[in-house]
Amino acid sequence: MVCGKCEKKLTKVAPPEKWKDGGDDKRKVNQNKLLNKDKRFTPYGKSAKCKICKQQVHSGDGMYCHNCAYSKGVCAMCGVQILDTKSYKQSAK
Repeated sequence: MVCGKCEKKLTKVAPPEKWKDGGDDKRKVNQNKLLNKDKRFTPYGKSAKCKICKQQVHSGDGMYCHNCAYSKGVCAMCGVQILDTKSYKQSAK
């Protein structure tokens, strides 16, 4: 659950690669990205954690995981109250 303001952030498209345009990038054509130390992907590296349950958040700039955001009725990215969940019948699990 994300609010309308944060939904605009999710619709951005990734930029094109510079090396195809002949830019000044260090990466060479046909170079393996896993072996390059500059841009190596680290899945457990610098990732955000949920404020409530301390699990890893799916989006890097989020505050709450999807389960906690839905159960509390808040935006997962900024924490703004979106809907009132007092009359909802939710399980404690």
